[in-house]
Amino acid sequence: MNSPDRFESVAMEMLRAARALALKHFRTRLEVERKADHSPVTLADRAVERAMKEVLAQHLPDHGVFGEEHGAAGLDARYVWVIDPIDGTKSFISGVPLFGTLIALLDGGKPVLGVIDMPALKETWVGHVGGDTSHNGHRCRTSGQQRLENTILFATSPDQFSQEETRTFEALSKACMARRFGGDCYSYGLLASGHVDLIIEAELQPYDYLPVVPVVKAAGGVITDWEGRELTLHSSGQVLAAATPELHRAALDRIAMAVA
Repeated sequence: MNSPDRFESVAMEMLRAARALALKHFRTRLEVERKADHSPVTLADRAVERAMKEVLAQHLPDHGVFGEEHGAAGLDARYVWVIDPIDGTKSFISGVPLFGTLIALLDGGKPVLGVIDMPALKETWVGHVGGDTSHNGHRCRTSGQQRLENTILFATSPDQFSQEETRTFEALSKACMARRFGGDCYSYGLLASGHVDLIIEAELQPYDYLPVVPVVKAAGGVITDWEGRELTLHSSGQVLAAATPELHRAALDRIAMAVA
C-alpha cells in the first residue's frame, strides 16, 4: 500500500541499515578511490547504498531509485527515491562527523519527503512538503530572518565555485553578517532548525540537493536554483536556500546584480 506513513516507515528502515554500516566503517582505515569526477568514494559508500536499495526492493519494488554510487532504475515510475549513502565523503574519510545520509521521495518528479540523517551526531531531520519538518522527533522552524545584513551564510567549500561563481558568492557573502564553510548536508538541517539563515552552493548533484528540499520547505524556508527556479533531477546544481521568502528574494537580487 502506498501512503505517506508507509513511505516514511520505509525511509526509516533504510536509515537504520545505513547508520549501522556507516558507523562501522567510520574512523577506520579505508581505501579511497577517485571517481570520474575526481570525487572520493570508499567501500562504505557502496555498501551503504546497497543496503538501502535492498530495503527499498523488499518493501516497494515498483518504485524507481536513483543512487549516487550504483546508478538509476525505474525513473519513469510515479515514485522515485533519490539516495546519497554518505554525503560528505571527504568529511567521512577525514574522521570528521559532519557526514550524513540523504533520502528523497519524488512524486511525479517533485520531492515530497526528505530526510537528513547524521549518524555520528545522532541527529535526524524529516520534512514533508505540505506538512512539517521535525528534528529528532520535534517540530522545527527556520529563523525567520529577512535581512541580508543580519544573515549567517553557509557554503560547503569555496572550492566548489568556478571563477565566475566565486565573484557571485563574494558579492552575496559581503552583504551578510557572517559566512561559514563546511557542513555539507548538515547546514540544511541547521537552517531548518533556525541556526543558519542562508546557504549557497554549486556543482551539486540531484542526490545532494533533492533530499534537502522538503526539509527546508516544510520548516518555512525557500530553496531553488540561483535563478529562483524549482529544483528537479535536471537542475544545474547551483542551489540557494533561505530561511524566509523575503531573504531568498534579497539573495536572488544580489546574485542578479553580481552576474549582470
